[in-house]
Parts: sequence; structure tokens; C-alpha cells
Amino acid sequence: MVESLQHLIQGFGIAITVHNVFYCLIGAIVGTLIGVLPGIGPIAGIALLIPATFSLNPTSAIIMLAGIYYGAMYGGSTTSILLNVPGETASVITCIDGYQMAQKGRAGPALAICAIGSFIAGTIGIFGLVFLAPPLAEAALAFGPAEYFSLMVLGFVVLSNVTGTSLIKSLMMAVIGLIIGTIGLDPVTGVARFTFGSMSLLSGIEFVAVAIGLFGIGEVLANVEKPLEVLEEKVLVPRLRDLYPSLQDLRKAIKAILRGTGIGFGIGLVPGPAPVIATYASYMIERKVSKHPEEFGKGAIEGVAGPESANNSACQAAFIPLFVLGIPFAPPTAILLGALLIHGVIPGPMLIEEHPELFWGVIASMYIGNFILLLLNLPFVPFFANILRIPKKILLPLVILFCVTGMYSVNNSIFDIWVMLLFGGLGFLMRKLDYEGAPLLLALVLGPKLEVAFRQSLMISHGDFRIFISRPISMMFLLSTFVFSEWHGDQYGKGVGRKSVFGGGRKRNHVTQSNV
Repeated sequence: MVESLQHLIQGFGIAITVHNVFYCLIGAIVGTLIGVLPGIGPIAGIALLIPATFSLNPTSAIIMLAGIYYGAMYGGSTTSILLNVPGETASVITCIDGYQMAQKGRAGPALAICAIGSFIAGTIGIFGLVFLAPPLAEAALAFGPAEYFSLMVLGFVVLSNVTGTSLIKSLMMAVIGLIIGTIGLDPVTGVARFTFGSMSLLSGIEFVAVAIGLFGIGEVLANVEKPLEVLEEKVLVPRLRDLYPSLQDLRKAIKAILRGTGIGFGIGLVPGPAPVIATYASYMIERKVSKHPEEFGKGAIEGVAGPESANNSACQAAFIPLFVLGIPFAPPTAILLGALLIHGVIPGPMLIEEHPELFWGVIASMYIGNFILLLLNLPFVPFFANILRIPKKILLPLVILFCVTGMYSVNNSIFDIWVMLLFGGLGFLMRKLDYEGAPLLLALVLGPKLEVAFRQSLMISHGDFRIFISRPISMMFLLSTFVFSEWHGDQYGKGVGRKSVFGGGRKRNHVTQSNV
């Protein structure tokens, strides 16, 4: 530990040089803008800026590209809170309570808590990266297809508790998400499925189009349906002293931030879209441990603090398998792996010995970058909060323009815009019928990965389904799924819950959630 601290101090000596701080600042600013703009995401942002790093040394290049990654985690919450439009896929869950806080005139505290929670989670995640990288990376290698499948099954049971509507409706939305996820080329055989001869569907349905459609376009359509006098009502605009969180808000949020940090860091070591999964898991746990779960979906600050901390912590943890093992567990780190190889750096067990200045310099720059992001975000809270002063008859068309341009920038595809509008109409109908979009989105993200893991497991075992219970970690996840569902049924079966997946529990009058 002492040796790691000494190396970290040396890393700060590298990171605080003028040119490295400059590139860290550029990465943080660009990442924040990418997070705010719906549709682009850190993957496209990193890929687009890799050519700009060709003339840089490897350390400065990775410092800037890494800044884009965790900077996007910061920026993605802004439009989620203000406009109910997720700027980044990991910010989908922030829409649930963040947007409700904004509607109540508490956009300032929501934005500030996101910045503070992200800074705390990023800081703790960096120290976890320093001290726990080698042993945790080795533990992550124990995950095979069977373990990954069982983990996804647990995720699908957990997602039924993300929103406040009925279990049946949540599972129905999850099934629809799974079906949509099968469109495109078969991931194993390469055969086209459900494309109906359309070349545009060969690559599948774009997740960003679904997310922006369900949340952004659907929200606009829901507002347009309202009477003119309701539409012209102004959102509560906070007083200056209410633009930042109170001590009571901080007391409520701090435990959620710490729990979200731990959850995100653990999930960040697992292959897959870690920030997305971490936000859903954090939200579910916060609602479970809360003394007032009925407040979730109506503007609970814990529902913002926990998920936002989780996605930043997961982002930091994703660098462990990349640096120590040379294995990218998430799409953004796969792009970073390509950047490392372009600059002649081979990540893996020998990276720390062969390129100590890069490893420790990048880690130290992450702390500097998180501090820069905190300084960039907190002062602009009043500015962002005052966006809600814009009359809705002006704001709603701007949201449409924002969504369309953001969607087109992903693949330069008109087809994706039509898909977004189609799911916007679906999102509007789902609001009318009291269905939630969050389970559909999570199923769309995890479904293809679940299918691949399931089929790979059966290939390995030659069709023997016992592989899922013969491997200890896989068995642990399946048991956790069963225990969780039964515990959920018992907890809510005492008059406040719904039935568990495997039975048990009595009916309750559930609290519906609007304007998700």
C-alpha cells in the first residue's frame, strides 16, 4: 500500500504538468458536452477524437481520452433532469426522480447533487483502482459465459422493481425489450433475423433511438396533449438560496452516494455495460433501504444521488481490467484499448512495469479531472436551472430539435430518426396506459448479451444445462435471484408489496409514477 501511494505521488507529478492538465481539461469539457448532447455518447466521442491524439505522447493522449469517458458520465445527467431526455445511456434512470425534482423547482439541488456525488464516487473509485486493481482484475477473470448469463437473469428480476408500476407491466416491457433486441444479425451465426429485407435493420435497433424516443419525444407528446392553460403554467423557479442542496438534502444523499459508489465499483469489474447496470441496481437498492419508498418516482433526492454516483464509480472501475489484463469489459474501454495500441502501448500485466508513467499519470489525472468537472459543473447550476424559465411553447420545439439533431449525429441516419419518432409515439401510449420505459430499455441493453452468454454456455457444455448450477459463481447468482424475489414478495406481501416472481405476497395499492 505504501509503495502504491509513492507511485501515485509520482503520478501526480506527471499529471500536474501544464500540457497534461491542459489535455485533462479538454477531455473533461468535451466529455461533459458529449454527455449533455443526447445520442453521441462517450464511445463516439472517444472514437472521433483519437486522430487528434496522433501527435501527442501516449500519456497525454490517454489522459484526454479518459477525461472524455468520465466527463460524459457527469454531463449525461443535465438534460435528464431538466428535459427528461437522457444525454447518455447511463443517465436513463436519472430521469425518474431528477425530472420530478425539476418540476418541483428543485433542479438546482438535483444538478448539484449529481456533481457532488460524481466527484465523491470518482475519487473513491480512483483509490480503489490504485489499491485493488490486481486482485480485483484476477477475480473478474473468473466470469465465464455461464456466470454472465446468471448475472443477467438476476438483473432482469431486479429490473421489475425499478419503477413503481405493477410487476406484470414491468415484465411485459422487459419482454418487449428482449424481442426488439433480437432484430438484426444473429450474434452467433450471422443470419438476419426479423429484418424483413431491410438493410437498415441488419445492425439492429439503435438503443439511443429507443431511449430518446421513449423519454424525450414521449414527454413532449404528453405535454402537448395537455390543455393550453396547463401548458402555459410555469415550472416552479427556485430562489437563489434554493439553487443548491440544503444540509438535509446532503444528509439524505451522502449514504446513497456511498452505497452507489460501492455498487458501481463492483459492477464495473463485470463484462458488459457497467454504468447502465450499476444505475439500475443502485436505484433499486436505494428504494429498498429507504424509510419512505413511496417518495421514489416523485422526486426523491436519493434516487438521483445513488445512480449518478454508481455510473461514475463503474466508469473508474472499468479501467482495472483494461490496464491490468488488457481486456476491455465495456465498449468505451474497447475504444481506449485501440488508442493504447495505436500509441504503441500494450495493456496487460506488464503495463505497470513497462509504462509506469502512463499508468500512474492517467490515474492521477482522473482525480484532477474529477476536480475540474466539479468546478465546471457547480457554478453553472443556476444557469442550467434557469433553462426551465423558458415557456413550454418554446422549450418543447427546442427539445424536438435537440433530439432529432442528437439522434442524426450518431449514425447520420434518417432511418434512426424515424425509429426515434416511432418509439416516441409508443412512449406516449405507454404513459397513457401507465407502463414504464425503464424495464424495456434495460432489457434492450442486456438482452443480446444474455442471448450470447446463454448460447456460449450451452456450446461449452455440449447442450448440458447443468453448467449453470455446477459453476459456483453462476449458482450463487441464480440463488440470489430466487432469494431476492422471495424476499421481495415477503417484504411487500405485508400489505405494501406485490407478488414476487416465484409467488408469494399479497396485492397492494401501488404508487404510479408519472412523467418518467
